[in-house]
Amino acid sequence: MKLSRSNFHTGRAKWFVLCVAVIFLSIVTAGLLGVRWNPTSSLPPGLYRVVSASTDTNLIAFCPTGIAQRDSILRGYRPHGMQCADHYAPIMKPIAARPGDTVLVTKKGIAVNGKPLANTQQFIADSQKRPMNPWPEGTYRVAPGTIWVLSTYSKYSYDSRYYGPIEVSQVIAHVKPLWTEK
Repeated sequence: MKLSRSNFHTGRAKWFVLCVAVIFLSIVTAGLLGVRWNPTSSLPPGLYRVVSASTDTNLIAFCPTGIAQRDSILRGYRPHGMQCADHYAPIMKPIAARPGDTVLVTKKGIAVNGKPLANTQQFIADSQKRPMNPWPEGTYRVAPGTIWVLSTYSKYSYDSRYYGPIEVSQVIAHVKPLWTEK
């Protein structure tokens, strides 16, 4: 059989569709097998595996509520996804403060139990020049059933410096890096 130009393009189209299908199924299967993809700059981009909660699991995935939910969707901080009830992807962040800890919020940054955290300065505008509403300055004691999530990886992270503590009930998974760019 002679391979014509139209057969060649049809063959390439079939391979393209097959490759897209394999990639899509791989992503879906990874999600079902406990692997999460992080495309944001709050943590190193890459794959994270779901692990059981323990004292050494400092990274979480959570479905935001209230102002954090609204702003993260309106500003495009979260891609569409299937894990949260709002049909957007969960947010992955490090836990910075747990119940009983003391959090000091200032314009220059946040300190937990007296230790300043890098890259936690509050900004009045995001990268698109849209106004941000920083959490009020002050000293906070982390209440039972809540945690503070703060990225020291990225100084522009949308985290507790803007929406304060989150409810532990919002956490859907504890994660550890599986493969990341850094």
